[in-house]
Amino acid sequence: MAPTRDEQLWMYRHMVTSRKFEETIAGIYFEGKTPVFNMADGPIPGEMHLSDGQEPVAVGVCAHLNADDVVTATHRPHHQAIAKGVDLDKMAAEIFGKKTGLSGGRGGHMHIFDADVNFACSGIIAQGMGPAVGAALSRKMQGKPGVAVAFLGEGAVNQGAWHEAMNLAATWNLPFVCVIEDNAWGISVPKEASTAIANNADRAAAYGIPGERIEGNDPYAIYEAAGRAVARARAGEGPTLLEIETYRLAGHFMGDAEGYRPEGEKDALFAKDPIPKMRAKLLADNVATDAELDGIEAESAARVEAAITFARESEDPAPEDALAKVFAA
Repeated sequence: MAPTRDEQLWMYRHMVTSRKFEETIAGIYFEGKTPVFNMADGPIPGEMHLSDGQEPVAVGVCAHLNADDVVTATHRPHHQAIAKGVDLDKMAAEIFGKKTGLSGGRGGHMHIFDADVNFACSGIIAQGMGPAVGAALSRKMQGKPGVAVAFLGEGAVNQGAWHEAMNLAATWNLPFVCVIEDNAWGISVPKEASTAIANNADRAAAYGIPGERIEGNDPYAIYEAAGRAVARARAGEGPTLLEIETYRLAGHFMGDAEGYRPEGEKDALFAKDPIPKMRAKLLADNVATDAELDGIEAESAARVEAAITFARESEDPAPEDALAKVFAA
């Protein structure tokens, strides 16, 4: 099942928007944090994990989802949030810690929550598995449409919570898809040093469900595999495990010196940057013209600039509201 022309342009638009958003955030993050670095200083407080290079995973999967479907993501969530349709203005404001943010500035970039499109993420490794499986269970019990998708990194598959949730999803035959973003690095630890099996997709056999590994960070191959998995879930046929090879073009976090990477690895990854590759394919296949793609890129840049301006100009939360909505009455 190949994507239509409209779907291809949607995928390209959201990949470009995500990359532009990350590049803009990267340029702002160190404001006020030099010459002496303090994570709490500057307009963007706290850690920052960027998703440059991993955009194909988000668009290839989310092209098959709608607002009723549930997505949980990780500490590196911006590409998935953008592809799922999270409000960009409010997400930017949340990252800046502003009153107009999705959670009033309380959550920051690792705890993005948008109930309007059923998106949430967490900084805790594999934490999104339980909520996503629970959402799938609720839909099955209530006879409601919709699937749940949990995105997580390859290192999270070694967490006990992952295995427990996968077992329940398979046992209860839930409308659930687990998507592993395999960027080969768990912070600074290579996959082969932490994981006993070469392909995490092979773990699906332990739960009696389909497992598929998609190589090459290719948005088209991801789209096709995700289409099969989502269709299977919607048809009541149970969960699927997808393991997708992708590339982390940035460090684990802003400020990561990346001394653990082998010499030349980053250059090789940038040579495989998925955005220029997709643009070239769209042109070669006569899906779009240079002018159309230039227009998409300009519109994406303008949309990101507007969101950043909204965030910068928004009010800071009132100090007396610090504990509001944090604890139940």
